[in-house]
Amino acid sequence: MQEKSNTVGPNQKGLLEKVFKLSERGTKARTEIIAGITSFLAMSYIIIVNPMILADAGIPHEAALAATIYASVFCTLLFALWVNYPVAIAPGMGLNAFFTYTVVIGEGLTWQTALGAVFISGLVFFILTVTGIRTKIVEGVPAPLKSAIGVGIGLFIAFIGFQNAGLVVTDESTVVSLGDVTKAGPLIAIIGVIIAGFLMAKNIKGGLLITIATTTIIAMIGGAAAVPKGIGDIISFKLPSMSETFMQMDIMGAVGYGVIAVIFSFTIVELFDNLATLIGLTKKAGLTDKDGNIQDLDKALQADSFGTMASATFGSTALNAYVENATGISEGGRTGLTSLTVGVLFLVSLLFAPLIGFIPSMATAPILIIVGALMLTEIANIKFDDYTNVIPVFLTIVMMPLTYSIATGLAFGFVTYTALKMLTGRFKEIHWIVYFISIAFIIHFIVGGH
Repeated sequence: MQEKSNTVGPNQKGLLEKVFKLSERGTKARTEIIAGITSFLAMSYIIIVNPMILADAGIPHEAALAATIYASVFCTLLFALWVNYPVAIAPGMGLNAFFTYTVVIGEGLTWQTALGAVFISGLVFFILTVTGIRTKIVEGVPAPLKSAIGVGIGLFIAFIGFQNAGLVVTDESTVVSLGDVTKAGPLIAIIGVIIAGFLMAKNIKGGLLITIATTTIIAMIGGAAAVPKGIGDIISFKLPSMSETFMQMDIMGAVGYGVIAVIFSFTIVELFDNLATLIGLTKKAGLTDKDGNIQDLDKALQADSFGTMASATFGSTALNAYVENATGISEGGRTGLTSLTVGVLFLVSLLFAPLIGFIPSMATAPILIIVGALMLTEIANIKFDDYTNVIPVFLTIVMMPLTYSIATGLAFGFVTYTALKMLTGRFKEIHWIVYFISIAFIIHFIVGGH
């Protein structure tokens, strides 16, 4: 199969058009593939980070690595071929930390029992999906909060980028502070932001991907990143196995332990993190109608449900639509061909896991910062003449990066929106699902959710 878009044969063009509806969404195969590569590079860190976190819970590292990749491939392919979204799915950051440090280490559960709780939460997601409740939840989100979600996620992405670059560091007296911009990491990241901004201003396709490659090379030349020394640093034909974790989830143990609060926390956090991200990403990709309704949302939610159950079966945690998908969408990704590319690269990463480890965070950080800036455009849709909207919108936006949690930002937004509308007697503006969501968040915090 030829790689260049100009040489794609008519049969191949017809197949891609039939499966992904490229022309209908105003895109081309080359654009989608570049977008997929960009998204993959931005989120590929999960291949390394997730197994490390799960290993702290006692899960064998090799099995955790395999489970992470296979779970990501499984659900991402569902989103590609069934849902036709330019959205890749992988074990959620935050959810994996909750799994290891709160449920296993904090609650004292075995990792098998914790996986059982993840599986049950996936089943709960599925029930909420087929009954239409999850769709109603999204449809019931007020328009101001929908826009605020995109802006908040943008700031959250940028904050992660600043941290990865070493531009924002922890400080005992001020919590956060400016890092040492004379050091290689922060300096290279700043150069990367300038490179990305220049390429985007010149409307050069693949600008974000070029930025990642360029900053990686600069980091290697400057001695700030390791350089592959041999074939063993590039490829390994000994594929990791998930035999030690496959089908090891203890569902009855989770039920017997009575981990209702744990399952509820998994459900709430995954539900709203994923919904918030999907709202932001699909809006960015132009997959919403004039009323803000998301195209094929039912399919996306069902795919997410199956993916979470599959992930627990493989030996990994609940899955999320990654905010880093915004990098690929910014490159023009509009169809499942983008996520198919990500899925294939995740699968190939079983061979090239060593090479992926050579891409430093200072190379992907500029992309996250730029994408955060791009997602701020949603703020133009927010009217600032109604304080019952402005305050919930503000809290939604700022609490996401400040608490390092999309779900927390949503919680503050929904609860204050409901309270202010009620106190001002504007009950008609409150969709019934908003009451349900607000109460769910309050319960989540009462039982110890973060």
